Amino acid sequence: MMTFQTFTLGPLGTNAYVVTDAGRTRAIVIDPGTPDAALIRRLDGFQVEAILLTHAHFDHIGGVEEVRRRFGCPVFIHSAEKDWLTDPAKNGSLRWPEATPPIAGQPADRLLADGDELELLGETFKVLHTPGHSPGSVSFLCGDLLFAGDALFRRSVGRTDLPGGNSGQLERSIREKLYTLAEDVLVLPGHGPDTTIGEEKRENPYVRA
Repeated sequence: MMTFQTFTLGPLGTNAYVVTDAGRTRAIVIDPGTPDAALIRRLDGFQVEAILLTHAHFDHIGGVEEVRRRFGCPVFIHSAEKDWLTDPAKNGSLRWPEATPPIAGQPADRLLADGDELELLGETFKVLHTPGHSPGSVSFLCGDLLFAGDALFRRSVGRTDLPGGNSGQLERSIREKLYTLAEDVLVLPGHGPDTTIGEEKRENPYVRA
């Protein structure tokens, strides 16, 4: 059975996820926000198949190059943010010098599109393009787990006042892509505690079903 562990990283408390296969030999990393020794130790001994990025704001990508260099794994990101990993102005790391040094890494190895299906860890991860927080925001659905990035939080939603954000677009993403999922799907957000689709449809004050 696939399992995951959450690492809350950096000054903005970004959730990074290490997901491992049933045989405990393979892993993926979702949103390694800062270089982190505990996360690296968790990956030691695993074949790291990929780094999946829900989007490329600095607090979600700061540890990408360390993980990629150490484990030789490819980086996946939506095509709308293909330049953000290499450009500190686009990923926001120039905007908050008190929180991060400028981040200018290497380009992604694979560009994603809505509806892509990624075969990783012997499972299928479906790519849902959920823009609004940023143009290339995606959520990854695997079984009853949804890695939602900064689209949907417990009783909240991602901010839309950053460059490329759009509140109407985010609401459509949530209503059309996320609230159509089964109510028992576990939402694993980019910040804060987990929740479920059903809970948010009933209780989220920003987007109610």
